[in-house]
Amino acid sequence: MTAKVPDPLTWFDVLQQGQCYMKTWPIERRLSPVFPENRVVVSTRFALRFMPPLAIFTLIWQIALGGQAGPAVAVTLFACSLPLQGLWWLGKRSATPLPAALLPWFYEIQTKLMTAGQTVTPFQHTPTYRSLAELLKCAFKQLDKTFLDDL
Repeated sequence: MTAKVPDPLTWFDVLQQGQCYMKTWPIERRLSPVFPENRVVVSTRFALRFMPPLAIFTLIWQIALGGQAGPAVAVTLFACSLPLQGLWWLGKRSATPLPAALLPWFYEIQTKLMTAGQTVTPFQHTPTYRSLAELLKCAFKQLDKTFLDDL
């Protein structure tokens, strides 16, 4: 009997995973030197909020002033693609397995949460960045803020 190969994710699934990962990742100043997620999440949130109105404004402004439609459409498409690029990166990153250098750190945080009395689901597979985000979010809520100093 052969094992069923999982279906590859569609681009829409990757964008949804990116949005979920963006909501899960804890924005903490002390994580910024180690992980690029803080910068990408903040930039993507900014782009989601301001780029679509900016794209529409640019398109309408060029049409109203009698400018060329080609460059206006190109700028509009580029501005609308920026939030999608951030969500795509976050979606791909969330499914990436943790490197070997981060695994001991991951398991140490998991152990600290268990010793603090929190129920943490053990992972059967190699932990991903999404599982790290969930673990960090739980740790920042339940443990004191100095748990990173000990690691």
